[in-house]
Amino acid sequence: MRNTNIEQTITLLAGQYGEQRCEPNGKPLDEMVRTILSQNTSDANSGRAYYSLKEAFPDWESILKAPADDIADSIRVGGLGKIKAARIKQALSDIKRLRGELDLDFLSGLPIDEARAWLRQLPGVGAKTANCVLLFSLCRPALPVDTHVFRVSMRLGFIDSKVTVETAHLLLEGRLKPEQVYQFHVLMIGHGRKVCKAQRPRCTMCVLGGLCPSYKVFVGSAFPASER
Repeated sequence: MRNTNIEQTITLLAGQYGEQRCEPNGKPLDEMVRTILSQNTSDANSGRAYYSLKEAFPDWESILKAPADDIADSIRVGGLGKIKAARIKQALSDIKRLRGELDLDFLSGLPIDEARAWLRQLPGVGAKTANCVLLFSLCRPALPVDTHVFRVSMRLGFIDSKVTVETAHLLLEGRLKPEQVYQFHVLMIGHGRKVCKAQRPRCTMCVLGGLCPSYKVFVGSAFPASER
């Protein structure tokens, strides 16, 4: 993969959707719970689940002490309530045991690989969740790869079909400058949702047509004209 193509991709997508600048989105512990709740559900449902959880419990300490069934009841709207409740409760317990307090602000002072490894020892925290915590709450250059980022990156030739989602996190992150990580993540998600869809990508509307090795394949397919 040529890094010039990533540079051009960011430039073109920023021209289409606007420049993206990271602003810390609350505290790392909040982001960890939000991201666990977002697993295998829509943003709307996970947002409702997080709001419901915060309404039901005054602070993280009270969630740590609550029965898992009570936590599950409060987040049922997000789906997989029992599984996510158990993960959240155990993650909070592990943080308290390891750090003596329910706080992840210390991650800002660790080298990024150490911060990522520390988070990944917690239940329910994989590569994507760890990177979301670091990127969105601390604006650290850790790249979360969701289905949109993975799909669009593969179609653009930034990764090939043999690359797993797990591997893609570090592979793509390593080919970006630190200051590009947030913008790349947000722009690729936006483009995946609006244009480079999983089914029937809107290639003739795509500003990346000149860069994309998949462009001719899709445009040459038998899409109805209304879907091009």
